[in-house]
This record gives sequence, structure tokens and C-alpha cells, in this order.
Amino acid sequence: MNRVTEVRHPLVQHKLGLLRDVTTNTHMFRQLVNELTLLLTYEATMDLATEDVEIETPLEHTTAQRISGKKVAICPILRAGMGMLDGVLSLISGARVGFIGLYRNEETLEPVEYYVKLPADIAARDVILLDPMLATGNSTAAAVARVKEAGATSIRLIALIAAPEGIERIHREHPEVHIVVAGIDRELNEKGYIVPGLGDAGDRLYGTK
Repeated sequence: MNRVTEVRHPLVQHKLGLLRDVTTNTHMFRQLVNELTLLLTYEATMDLATEDVEIETPLEHTTAQRISGKKVAICPILRAGMGMLDGVLSLISGARVGFIGLYRNEETLEPVEYYVKLPADIAARDVILLDPMLATGNSTAAAVARVKEAGATSIRLIALIAAPEGIERIHREHPEVHIVVAGIDRELNEKGYIVPGLGDAGDRLYGTK
């Protein structure tokens, strides 16, 4: 089974191109991240189970579909993942939210954990991890391991862009994780940044340098 989905829909690719542009300002960058996340969430939840329910429309009795089975937990990887949260919540408003705080040691490129707060019942939920950039995969792999330690067994990752090295790292350690991205870029540079990339997503979201 292919566990990576690169969403090539024209709307997604159009917005991704605007997101990459160095002239896109902070306000527009935030808006584009939100819109892209909403579109990617649609793709990432295509296989959620549904069940029949009986309802009354204004005209007659009928059978409708509702999502069944596990509920959803959304876990942004701080800090940049927070910029994606509203996009998911706009479609799955009843989801619980957890937070995983990691930063990358710029010398070793290894993740350093500084905060974790997850729903108590995360083991009973479908988990959607949010991380705009899947670069080396070190931080994301650590986040996957953290939710697994808490009991999660169904895990998806939504990212805006990914490097082949990051995808390989996730699927080497966590082959069951389904990755949904707007773009798979060429490679990582010598500093571990995705190229062509879109810069530092956190800095561009929050206007920091």
C-alpha cells in the first residue's frame, strides 16, 4: 500500500506556489497555510469509516452517512504546526487537540522535546499529526513515537512539503503512518533545509527571524 499521498489538485498546487514565493507576506502566508491544510485534511480523511443513520429531512425520512468508529485527535508539532490547526478544526470541529513541543538542535539536527500534552483517550482515537515541513524527519519521527507511547495505533501526518529523506525516515521507523503532502521537494541541503522549499515555516507564520 502506498503510504504517501502527494496532492496534485490544481488548487493545492496554486496555493503552494504562492506559499513558496518570498514576496508573500505574513498575513497571506498564514491564510494560505490554513487553506492548504483544509484541502489536505480532505484527502487525509478519505478512508474514515462511515455508517448509516436514519434522519428526517424537511420533506421525508431518509438514510444518511456519518463518520463512525474512532474519534479524531489532532496533534500539531509546535510551533509551526499550530498554523495548521484551524484548517483541520474547520472540518473536524469535534476533535480533541494535543500538543507536542519539539525544536531542532541546529548543530546535531536532532529533536529536543520541551512540552507534551495529549488527550487522555488518545489510544481510542485516529491521530492526525500536523507539521508544515517534513525535512530530516527527526522531529516528526519523535512525535510519532511519542503518540505511540501514549497508545495511539492509527496515525496520519499532514505536511505542506516534504523531502524524500524525511519520508524515508518516517517509513523506516513507522511504516504504517500515512503521509499527506502538497509537495515532495528535491532534497535537503547541507543545513538540513528542504529545497526548493519555502523557507522557515515558523518564521514566516509568525513574522520572526
